[in-house]
Amino acid sequence: MSPATATAGETGVLFPLVDGRRSTQTTARAVFAQAARGCAPDVAGAIDSAAKWHRDYVARLVDIEAAAAASPKNALLLAADGLAAVHERMVFARDGDEVPVGRAIATWREPRFETETVAGSGTHPGRLAIPYRGHPLTGDELQRQLDRWVADGVVERSCADALRLVADNPDWLNASDLTFALVGAAAEMGPLTALTRWGANILAVDIRRSDIWDRIRGLAHAGSGTVHMPVDTTKRGTVGADLLTETPEIRAWFDSFDGPIVIGNYAYADGAAFVRVAVAADALVDDLVRTRPDTAIAYLASPTDVFAVPAELVDGHHVNGRRGRLMRLPLRTMSGGRLFTPNYRRVVDAEDGSRYGLADSVIPQQGPNYALAKRLQRWRAVVARQSVLTSANVAPATRTRSVMKNRILAAAYNGASSYGVEVFDVETSNTMMAALLIHDLRNPAAVAAPSTVLAHPVDLFVDQAAHGGLWRLPYEPRSVLTLAAVEGLVRR
Repeated sequence: MSPATATAGETGVLFPLVDGRRSTQTTARAVFAQAARGCAPDVAGAIDSAAKWHRDYVARLVDIEAAAAASPKNALLLAADGLAAVHERMVFARDGDEVPVGRAIATWREPRFETETVAGSGTHPGRLAIPYRGHPLTGDELQRQLDRWVADGVVERSCADALRLVADNPDWLNASDLTFALVGAAAEMGPLTALTRWGANILAVDIRRSDIWDRIRGLAHAGSGTVHMPVDTTKRGTVGADLLTETPEIRAWFDSFDGPIVIGNYAYADGAAFVRVAVAADALVDDLVRTRPDTAIAYLASPTDVFAVPAELVDGHHVNGRRGRLMRLPLRTMSGGRLFTPNYRRVVDAEDGSRYGLADSVIPQQGPNYALAKRLQRWRAVVARQSVLTSANVAPATRTRSVMKNRILAAAYNGASSYGVEVFDVETSNTMMAALLIHDLRNPAAVAAPSTVLAHPVDLFVDQAAHGGLWRLPYEPRSVLTLAAVEGLVRR
């Protein structure tokens, strides 16, 4: 197939042309429909006929997760077909031509980057310390906090158990034998700070912005590991790389390092650009897994998505928020059922007799592009885990800049504690999730390992989940979002 022609000035990973324009919603809807068609044609039909995708996508995400939960075969087929749908449509443009992103990596994979290396001068901390409300939790104090989080339904017991194992095996935190390729290295939720402290070797990929690289260099100097940074030989030694336009050259740079690599995708962008970033990163992951089979993969799954969770969680004790107990029924009645909607209204009976509830924590304000970008990562995790170690843990709601700049979401996060949800500070979340990543790499029995028996692919995201309490509410999180936002505004 000969390359298509790109519009003048367009370059890098792009949405395809649909009726003469690069339509994000048309493409996203087509991807989800193709993903569902093989195992749930009725769901695919509902997606195809959606008149307002920016609104209808929330309900269709629930339908898609229900189809995946019905059987392990469905989950694998849906993930594989979803990945295929994305890569059949998204394109890479350069020099006036458009080709599939995967082909671009093979076509333009030429050395462009040299390497600047910063060796840390700090000392290894020697044990796990998780910052929490301005204080590092270690030893018995950390153990007690893990117990409280489990009792309050903030994290699953498997999450606390994994963190206990890391705390009890401090030698696991000597990461000098591990090399991590961090895409979006400076991301707030990324593990860069913790991994540099623990002595890891880092291949840092992020955009060309001096403040970003000043921060990365600072972390590198303060840590006990080594950070390698791409230096563009065509731009007077500028540090950094553009994931969207230099995907092939980034892949070539990775090959200048020997040995196994753990590639983690932490890159984020607003709106439709997030899908483009996710596709570029996925193309890197796909090529690394195929050509370097000792590669491992790391993801953070968003808590504001739809997850199939096992019946014991659905039927277990639910956290009750402090606010609104007396007014719950009247408010639900007055709102026409939109407030305090019971959680887990939909339960799926899987082919093997197991039951899954659908934890719907989607926040519509994040939009369908956010949903597709995060779902792409989940699809890759499900497919890749069959052959390579894949760490994919649900992270808690966190006060990142991208969230807190949205006035409504910021207010809802400020008021969330009254409704049974704990929202974490950035340094708590990224240290906790980095420790879970180390657990997945060090513990041979970790669910992340393909050799570990997993009853159902959807269980990959349930194990070690740190959802902040969203899965153990008695009502759908979205049905108290407005109330939490009102209380958050009052508090502020």
